[in-house]
This record gives sequence, C-alpha cells and structure tokens, in this order.
Amino acid sequence: MTQAGRPRKRAVRATVRGAADAPALLTAVVAGAEATGALGWVRDDGDGLVRAHLEGAPEAVDAVVAVIQQAAAGAELERAKVEGHEQFAIRGVSAGRFVVAEHQASTHHYDLRLEVDGLMRSWAVPRGPSLDPAVKRLAVQVADHDLDANLSERPTAADGHGAIVWDRGEYEQGGRVPWPEALERGHAVFVLHGVKLEGGFALQRTGDGGAGQWLLIKRRDDWARPGSDIAAERPESVISGRTLRERSTPPDATGGLR
Repeated sequence: MTQAGRPRKRAVRATVRGAADAPALLTAVVAGAEATGALGWVRDDGDGLVRAHLEGAPEAVDAVVAVIQQAAAGAELERAKVEGHEQFAIRGVSAGRFVVAEHQASTHHYDLRLEVDGLMRSWAVPRGPSLDPAVKRLAVQVADHDLDANLSERPTAADGHGAIVWDRGEYEQGGRVPWPEALERGHAVFVLHGVKLEGGFALQRTGDGGAGQWLLIKRRDDWARPGSDIAAERPESVISGRTLRERSTPPDATGGLR
C-alpha cells in the first residue's frame, strides 16, 4: 500500500518485434488482462510488431508480462508512467466512420461527425479542425445525424447555402475511459484516419457556454503540424475536388448532406 492508503500500481510498456502470430498474441494478452484485472491496451502495428501498455497491481502486470514473454521470448520491456486507464482495450480497431462536412448556411462552419452507437455524434466547428496541437478549436455539440447523412454533397444554391464533404475516413476510439462513457464525462480521445486529418485528437467539454460547448484539440504525435492551417491549405472536397465556393447548383441538383 502507498502512504495514502491506496493500492500500489506500476506500469510497463512491452514491444514485440517479429511476432510469429500477432493475432494470437493479442488474444493471449487480452485474456491475461481480463483474468488478472490489468488495465491499458495492446495493438498490432503490422509486420509482426505488437505493442502493449500494462498498468495496475504489480502482480497483475507481472502476470500479463509473463504471458507476453512466454509467447515472444524477445519481448522488450520498459517502465512507464501509470496513466490511469479504466479499461483494457485493443487499439488499432476501427470504431466506425467519421466525416467533416463544410457548410455554408446562416454561418460558415464545419461539422465533425463520429459514428457512435449507430448514430453520427456531431459538433459544429466554426473555424474547422487544426493539425496544430497549440490550437484549440471551439466545437459546439449539435443534433445527432443518421449514418446515411455522410455520403453526398449539396451544391451551393441561390440562397448561398451549400455543403461539401471536406474529409472522411475511419477512426479509432482511444483514451482511458470506454466510449460512449468518455463522451458523457466530457473528455474523449480518438484517432482519425482520413484524407486530410490523421492521428490523435481530443474533444474536451468546457465549463463555459453550457454543456454543448467543447474544444477540439490535436494531440502531439507524428501527424501534428505546428503552425499549419489545414482548412485553408486544403479547401477542396474529398468527393468532387471542388471547393465550397466553386460549387454551384445545376438545374437538376438534389439531395445532399443534412
């Protein structure tokens, strides 16, 4: 026990290179974590490279480390910081689709949508996403959308309203807390795999402006680009290749993003 009376915890990072059967190793690590109560994550990075973060009671961590060493004698181990995970998860698994739609309506804005439990959770981002970790974008949570609201565009009409699909792809759920509980708590970490947006992001609910006001923040990783403005640098649609300004309504145009 610690001086504060709390159970001791430790954390270990494990790296396996050249794993002969990576899927089997992932299955063994997950089973070991479930049996011992160890927390953290494991992921298959391809080409036999498997990484894991394990934390919790020392005996639980040691038990899962033993599973890894039994399956891969050359596993590399290093001490890590206890991050406070509340789940054990397999990273690198798609949680569904994401889309960023650029809208011209009563105000110009971008909509970030993440597939969660069969709906697209949505946030209006007035200035668009950023790849600069120093930039915190306002993101106002708006009504959920159906899954089929992500596949087409609405050309700019005579009233000036229109929409394009600015980016889209798949995403992974991350962080220490399981989804959708992470969203309910107000701090959700995720990894985007899009055409323009790549890497880790976080949505953080703020104490100002009511429950619907959040910040969208790029995490510091290999895809971070300090000083960049991706919305201005890449204004084109990933479907048509045309910008929102270039979209004009043809006589028979129908349908589009909602």
